[in-house]
Amino acid sequence: MSFARPELLALALLAPAVALVAAGLWRRRLRAVEAWAARGLWHRLLAGYSPARLVLSVALLAVAVLAAGLALARPRWGETRERVAREGVDVVIVLDASLSMGAIDVPPSRLAVAKTLVRRLVQEMPGNRVALVGAEGDGVVMAPLTTDVAVVDLLLDGIEPGSLPTPGTRLGDALDRVPALFPPGTERHRAAVLLSDGEDHGGGLAAGIGRLTEAGVVVHTVGVGTPEGAPVPLPGAPGELRRRRDGSVVISRLHEEVLEEIARATGGVYLRATDPGRSLAPIVGELARMDRRRHDVTELDTRAERFQWPLAAAVAALLAHLALAPFAPRRGAVRAEVAG
Repeated sequence: MSFARPELLALALLAPAVALVAAGLWRRRLRAVEAWAARGLWHRLLAGYSPARLVLSVALLAVAVLAAGLALARPRWGETRERVAREGVDVVIVLDASLSMGAIDVPPSRLAVAKTLVRRLVQEMPGNRVALVGAEGDGVVMAPLTTDVAVVDLLLDGIEPGSLPTPGTRLGDALDRVPALFPPGTERHRAAVLLSDGEDHGGGLAAGIGRLTEAGVVVHTVGVGTPEGAPVPLPGAPGELRRRRDGSVVISRLHEEVLEEIARATGGVYLRATDPGRSLAPIVGELARMDRRRHDVTELDTRAERFQWPLAAAVAALLAHLALAPFAPRRGAVRAEVAG
């Protein structure tokens, strides 16, 4: 036997204290009665009084408290097997981690805002399987489809601007990684979410969009940044900014037209995000309307809840305590005294 809430077992230890308090109160009451009526008269004035009934009444109250404490601790015994099925949509999150995502036109930085949005998105769509792809250089699959969202959260902690092996932004290469992450036969349950500033220096984006459309992947895009843009800080060099060969400062801007084209071509929606609190309801709503599939069935062996038994005992003991009155007169005896 085990308990779901073992810390509440301490409540069962109150039973002796309750019994002592109840016994003390009855003792005071009996002394008060004895002050105005000798014990020899109790059988005439309080014909229903019985010391045994009084002891039993106090004991029943203690049993009620003890059983209630056990019920609150939720005892369990006996194993039951339960099949738990997960249903959802497979979602690949593509996160741009290039140097331009370090720009601070949306504080604290584009990448910080994007990572916060990813965490919120994962929390708002429980039951779905999620994969993570880094959109820098050739595109890196950081996590395959999984229901363990803690893995995604852990990986996000290690992503910084320019932290992936190959520098530069090639959105087409990253998007090419997406179709291979879905298992075969799931064409109606595939979605991707791209978070980026829309900068693309690799080419091949149009071909990548075509392959996504053929694979049945709906891509929703989130543009992180502003059209006005901001300078790009250099990682590991505080205060230094990215510059061109002529020494001029590089200004990175949000390219909404690129992200809108990806969303439009694949049937997704586009959002602009300028702060971590941006509502993701349009994307979450679209994902919720997609056909869901069963992707995970788990058998769980659990102990059966047995709190009903001590709870029933507590109720029965309490009702018996309330029904048992040590001072209840026996009506037949009172009538006999009056007739005499």
